[in-house]
Amino acid sequence: MSRLALLLAALAVFNSGCAVQELIIAEETELAVAVSSIDEAVLLDIGIVEFDAGIPNNNRPEKTGIYGTIRRAEAKYIPYHLKTTLQGTGYWGAVRVIPSERAFTDIIVSGAIRKSDGEYIELQIAVRDTSGRHWFTRTYKMQTGLASYSKRRDRRRDPYQKVFNDFANDLQQYAAQLPGKQLRQVRQISELRFFNDMSPAAYRDYLATDDHGVTSVLRLPAENDPAVARLRQIRERDRLVVDTLNEHYANFYYGIAIPYRSWRQHSRTESIKFRQEKRSAHMQALVGVVVLAGSTQIDTRSSSSRNTRNINRALQYEGISRGFSTIFEAFNRNREAGLHLEAIAELSESFGGEAAPMVVNVEGQERRLTGTAEAQYESWRQLLKEIYEAETGFSQTVEVGAPVRVPDPTG
Repeated sequence: MSRLALLLAALAVFNSGCAVQELIIAEETELAVAVSSIDEAVLLDIGIVEFDAGIPNNNRPEKTGIYGTIRRAEAKYIPYHLKTTLQGTGYWGAVRVIPSERAFTDIIVSGAIRKSDGEYIELQIAVRDTSGRHWFTRTYKMQTGLASYSKRRDRRRDPYQKVFNDFANDLQQYAAQLPGKQLRQVRQISELRFFNDMSPAAYRDYLATDDHGVTSVLRLPAENDPAVARLRQIRERDRLVVDTLNEHYANFYYGIAIPYRSWRQHSRTESIKFRQEKRSAHMQALVGVVVLAGSTQIDTRSSSSRNTRNINRALQYEGISRGFSTIFEAFNRNREAGLHLEAIAELSESFGGEAAPMVVNVEGQERRLTGTAEAQYESWRQLLKEIYEAETGFSQTVEVGAPVRVPDPTG
């Protein structure tokens, strides 16, 4: 092919436009839901700890795309949405977001946000039970599509819903493979761990932990023991406070839902535009170089026809002009891509999500628990021990005998 033909082809490519459009359809996972009632004896309670925000040390948002304000909000938002998803399955007892693992519950779920920018989500989630047995650690990820943020979509479904459903299904399938006896023992262990925390002198010999950190039941207290009834009442108070803290998370979750969804939608749009601008700028720069190089090689003197020479000169001028114009436009498009990142940063900075201080009412008395949710809960646990000692009339350091019953060998 002649240089003239190559130049004409390059100009045709330029005139046809360089933008690349993306059409992404997000994958979906159907949530498994219980079709019949579950035996209450194996209905395990779940505690979901606030996620690790995944903010690297010396983070530079303009480079990493990770904005601390957003990630810290997501570390609370994502666990609460996971809670609502698990609750909707009917396979579990109470599902709560817990401020720390000291809030004794049957199953503990922890996680870390590896990626979240409105388009892509990647979570690493780990599960263990209160006995210390590790169930699994898995990575869940997806890419959202245009319809993920459509106004016509089911608003009950989060744009990241696939990863929540995937985890919920995995958790249910794992638990379904465990023997009923083991599930019942998990419930017993979480109760006895609470008893031991309240009164270690009385309940330290009810559990044993092996070299692998796995706890098992040595014996069970008698059901008619008044101390058991009292401790169960105390535990209900503890659960009430955790439920109150969950209202704290719920207010945060519903309060930021609209701006957070808007941020994700805009962030996704800006990310895709940024990618398209980079591709288009790269392609235009290449075309510009080809056009410029081809134009300078056109021979405007050797042709025997004056008309042909004039055409060649016109093409050379047009080619050189277009070549320089294309290269400069590529630079401008790179600049526009940078502006898209700035827009993401501005959206992140304008995003508000700080939760209000927590005030807990206990038996008609206002208890002000300050600090983080974890610090508030620790203060509550100390108060709870004081309540227990006041009601029982003895300190937890006093040795107290109690009737016992052996674990049921049949499970």
